[in-house]
Amino acid sequence: MTGFDRHLQTFGALILAALWVLPLAYAIWTAIHPAAYEAHFVLNAPLTTDNFVKAWNAAPFARYFLNTFVLVTAILAAQFILCTLAAYAFARYRFPGRGFLFFLVLLQLLVMPDILIVENYRMIHSLGLVDTITAIGLPYAASGFGIFLIRQTFLTIPTELDDAARIEGAGPLTILWRVYVPLARPTYLAYGLVSVSHHWNNFLWPLIVTNSVETRPVTVGLSIFSTIDAGVEWSVINAATLMTSGPLLIGFLLFQRQFVQSFMRAGIK
Repeated sequence: MTGFDRHLQTFGALILAALWVLPLAYAIWTAIHPAAYEAHFVLNAPLTTDNFVKAWNAAPFARYFLNTFVLVTAILAAQFILCTLAAYAFARYRFPGRGFLFFLVLLQLLVMPDILIVENYRMIHSLGLVDTITAIGLPYAASGFGIFLIRQTFLTIPTELDDAARIEGAGPLTILWRVYVPLARPTYLAYGLVSVSHHWNNFLWPLIVTNSVETRPVTVGLSIFSTIDAGVEWSVINAATLMTSGPLLIGFLLFQRQFVQSFMRAGIK
């Protein structure tokens, strides 16, 4: 690679970085300055936290955050349990139709969730779960990607460890909990970060299936807050946006090294 190619790649990377950073920088600027400076970028403009206070008081964001925390925690716990059991069965057991069933799991990766919205809503309505946190998380309790990812990790674990554990008197669930789960921790971390990020930002399905403050997550609450026809300034809206996306951004900045290393160890090519 010539010096010109390296400079060209560096320039391209800087352009892409700028395109990603500029909207975030504008949101931060408007959120920490008075509304008069939304389009006036003066270096000595006064700083303020009033926009965050106004946004927090204008909508029940405390309830939205609680709903979202309960939602992503419940989904992640259900996915870990169901995906682990399914992945262990596909990786270590031989049973009729195993290949076909695993094909159906992989087929789920090709189906966009939006296609199933009508059928999912019909099922949720028949169960009487509309406008509940359970309704938001139930369609995501199992994940084809999670099953595939954990299964691939379990396949790399030597079967000799199973034999050694059985000699010690361990049963299948004990082997799974004491041998497979500890060795797959990097994979669980990688998948957990992806799952939490996805369901924290999920918008369309929660918007359809929720109707009240008691069940709305932060994404739906923010969209309703931003459509108020009461002259809400962009500075307040951006402050609310930063509040809702801040936990994910801080989490990524704190765990970005573990995030990248987890995917590398998980064997994602």
